[in-house]
Amino acid sequence: MPSPSHHPVWGDIILTALAPAIWGSTYIVTSELLPPDRPFTAALIRTLPAGLLLVLCLRHLPTGREWGRLVVLSALNIGIFQGLLFVAAYRLPGGLASVVGAIQPLLVMALIWAVDHRKPIKLAMWASMLGVVGMAILLLSPSTIWEPIGVAAALAGAACMAAGTYLTRRWRTDMPVLALTGWQLLAGGLMLAPVALVADPPLPTLNLTQALAYAYLSIAGALFAYALWFRGIARLSPVAVLSLGLLSPLTAVILGWALLGQSVTGVSLVGLLMVLGSILVVQWASNRPT
Repeated sequence: MPSPSHHPVWGDIILTALAPAIWGSTYIVTSELLPPDRPFTAALIRTLPAGLLLVLCLRHLPTGREWGRLVVLSALNIGIFQGLLFVAAYRLPGGLASVVGAIQPLLVMALIWAVDHRKPIKLAMWASMLGVVGMAILLLSPSTIWEPIGVAAALAGAACMAAGTYLTRRWRTDMPVLALTGWQLLAGGLMLAPVALVADPPLPTLNLTQALAYAYLSIAGALFAYALWFRGIARLSPVAVLSLGLLSPLTAVILGWALLGQSVTGVSLVGLLMVLGSILVVQWASNRPT
């Protein structure tokens, strides 16, 4: 694994950042293009086809204890997280779900402290807190609707993603990144299938726009984005990777402004700059030579 002190680390950061930027479009695609009230079906369609495609193309089988760990990672990174993500996306306005998810870097720092008995980098910790405050300034307002189920889903999803990212890094594997991505998407999709069948109404006949939206979520939002995400986890620190997750609500805000005419006030711009500053500081603090 490349050392964080090597020069290519910023290239790894940029490639990893593409994943949450793509995920930031999930909210506008879900609210504007998908059939309503089918969160688990959306999560299933996003994950299962992409995972099946990768597994069939690569034909790489996990070995030994990789199977048990793969089940745990698939549940945390894909099955549970994606289901909760779409529940929040359907119930919360704009990128509000991602504001709650902005606590992920802090959760990872808590895991590192509690399990590995290592103190988190103070600069990264304070910068992550600054990012959470910046997201709150950027997206929250007196008119914000705090739908309880949506907020609970966003919180639980953030915890799952934090734990999954931490364990993916801790449980090092010799599996190629694409194979690891494919098996997690496949297993997570299979976990979502019975939930979607029981909890969601059947899909109506899809028009072309809806079909293309589902295809985008699967190809770009699952296959491409998760491959970049797991590649980043293997090369960067977990805190650095999860701080890039703040780009998800940032993308959601920009898309809402550009496509839906949602206003971005002067105060919101301050929040935006705080988030960008937080991301840059965490990357520098987490990946600098020690």
